Amino acid sequence: MARSKSRGASLTLWLALAALVVMLDQFFKQLILANYQLGDATYVTSFFNIVRAHNTGAAFSFLAGASGWQRWFFVVLATAASLFILWLLRSHPQQRLFAFSLSMILGGAVGNVIDRLLHGYVVDFLDFHWAFLSPMFYRGHFPAFNVADAAITAGAIGLILDEILRVRRGR
Repeated sequence: MARSKSRGASLTLWLALAALVVMLDQFFKQLILANYQLGDATYVTSFFNIVRAHNTGAAFSFLAGASGWQRWFFVVLATAASLFILWLLRSHPQQRLFAFSLSMILGGAVGNVIDRLLHGYVVDFLDFHWAFLSPMFYRGHFPAFNVADAAITAGAIGLILDEILRVRRGR
């Protein structure tokens, strides 16, 4: 009984972290939508701007040029991934790095699904640019992204690190 209660408390923590990611993501996206028109940009530093961009595709605008079906495809894909992540979190809440990483991915996925459902696109606003990126990206601008994307990336890095550590412990 005590173990079940501890597991529930841990699961609650991970779900609260995912909810925090969603809230932060949606808060900043609402600020951008309220104060910027599509294409507007504010210079912040020599390598960073705040912009308003819409992405109808996935990472790096993958499938952005499709005829509209991709909106629902990505909603279904993210929903299925979220359900799987919930199952994993429920099964392994005591594995801190693993659960943290999954929570970040879950929060990011839900944040971007909300955008797709409300707007038909994901609102991106963080624009980093460096000259050394010019051979890969137009004028050295890394594709604009948002808090949800950053959380998904942090979660993916965490999962890789968790696996590396797990393998090393097994030796």
